[in-house]
Order: sequence, then structure tokens, then C-alpha cells
Amino acid sequence: MKKIALLTSGGDSPGMNAAVRAIVKSCLHQGIQPLGIYDGYQGMIEGRGEVLSYSDVDNIIQFGGTVLGSARCEEFRTKEGRQKAIDYLKVEGVEGLIVIGGDGTYTGATLLGKEMHIPIIGLPGTIDNDIFGTDYTIGFDTALNTVIDAVDKIRDTAGSHHRVFFVEVMGRDAGFIALYSAIASGAESVLIPEEKTDLVKLSDDIRNNFKGRRSTIIMVAEGDDEGHALDIMNKVRPSLEGYDLRHVVLGHIQRGGSPSVHDRVLATRLGNRAVQLLTEGTSNIALGVRGQEIVTCPIEMAIKEHATPDLNLLQLIEEVRTK
Repeated sequence: MKKIALLTSGGDSPGMNAAVRAIVKSCLHQGIQPLGIYDGYQGMIEGRGEVLSYSDVDNIIQFGGTVLGSARCEEFRTKEGRQKAIDYLKVEGVEGLIVIGGDGTYTGATLLGKEMHIPIIGLPGTIDNDIFGTDYTIGFDTALNTVIDAVDKIRDTAGSHHRVFFVEVMGRDAGFIALYSAIASGAESVLIPEEKTDLVKLSDDIRNNFKGRRSTIIMVAEGDDEGHALDIMNKVRPSLEGYDLRHVVLGHIQRGGSPSVHDRVLATRLGNRAVQLLTEGTSNIALGVRGQEIVTCPIEMAIKEHATPDLNLLQLIEEVRTK
């Protein structure tokens, strides 16, 4: 294999640059040209790629975001758009493709692989941790640390004023961030898409179980069935007369920032392994980790199945919170 293309697509996540660095340096170590494609599938259609060198990826491991950029690309959803991408890859002499992203990124790579007959490998890059086939995705740990840092600060001011804060975090389709950050921050309740929200119980918990507390934190995944944090706060307000209710949306700060040690190591290991597998003739797989071991699963399974958090952790929150 003489040339491997790589791209990042979908929402950015801390650690993507570490993966790019690992792929590029692993390729160069084996005498393979790494073609970095800018702005995901949009850049592939437009022919915006560059053969990367060691110096191009030096000192990027500590940065959040992605140096290759990312973009939504409706044109790639069409066969005509993908044909433009295929024509470009053929002109460049690309023999393998590594993509870093989530479900949409994997889906695009799978279609391209079938139509071009090119081997592909996917790396799970998303803060939501909702990719099937891996315990952790690239960026999840960093996002959690960002959330915890923010919630700790919110707790300081909430405790100063006897306030109840509804803290909204990312997680439109999966509650991993909300659930894990609730445990790590000592939140009193958590609302996630995987569990139907009982507003009556939530109100009772705040009114009865947390009475007399200086602060109460309710973690809310943005995909909760009762709406966003502001919606939920307003729905329970009538039954919580006398309580000082506030809400905060952490938003896109969860995606940014320097990646954690865990994400740097994870991304580096997966990037290196992806190059190894391509050179061994492996294709159409997604990489991940189970425990400390790098594992694989068919990329189509990673697209079809949906990762869900361990709902037993909800009981853990119930048992360790202060009443």
C-alpha cells in the first residue's frame, strides 16, 4: 500500500488531532504516503487534499478540534457527489481510507468503500460516546472533564444561594455525558433519553429529599423526552414554590479544549492500529476498545447498532446521593 487517505468528519472532538498525528506518523514509518483531506467529505469532493509530512503533525497532539477541519456535505449523500470524490481519490492513487468521526462519517465511508472498492477503517471520534463496539470514543473523557469543571463551579454559586440548577449537557440521542458527569459531580438527579422522565417524581425529590440542602444539581441530556433544561425547569416550577430554580446550558464548550491524557493515548493507539490493519489487508471495520484491549467490529454493525449507557448507574446515583 503506497497511499492512505484520512479525514475527520461530523462534530469535532478532542483527540482527533492525536489520531491524525498517529495515522500520519505510522504511515510515514512504513513508507506510505498519508493524504490528509481537508473539511471531510466536502473537501474530498472538491479535491482538497495534501500529502502530509512529519512536520505537518508535530505539536498538534495537545490541541482540541481538528487541524483537517470538518464540514457537513449534502452533496456526498448523492451518487453523483460520491463519484466526484471517487474520481479524486483515483487521481491521487489512494489505496485505503481511514475516517475519524461518528455514525454519519461511518455511513459515508461505507458507501464510498462499496462504490470504489477501496478498503476503509473507522475510528470513533465523538464526545457523545454513542458509537457501538467501543467502551469509549475519542473525546468523551475530555468532554466529561470539561463538564465536571463547569458543574463544580456552578455548585459553588448554587450553594451560596440555596439554588437548584438544571445543567444541560450534550447528548441528543444518548445520555452518556449526563449520566457519567452526574456520578462524577455528585449531582442529585439525572435525566437522559434512555429513561422516561417522571416530572412528578423529580419535583418530589427536589421538594422532599433535598429539602434543607444548600444546593441541588440536576443533570439534563439535551435529548431528554421532556425537553431541554429550561423546559423541564419551567414544567416543575409550579410545584416548587419558594425554590430558587436556575438553568444553564454548557453547549459547545464541551467539544473544545486540550484533550485529556486518556483521549490522547486512545486516539494514538487507534490511529496506529488502523494503519497496521490496512497494510495487513483488513477492511470495512470500526476500531474501539474494550477494557485496555483494542477491538474491531464490522463497520456496518457499528452503524446499525446504537450504544446505550448502563442504566444500573441510575440506581447508583439514587443510593449515593444525600437525602
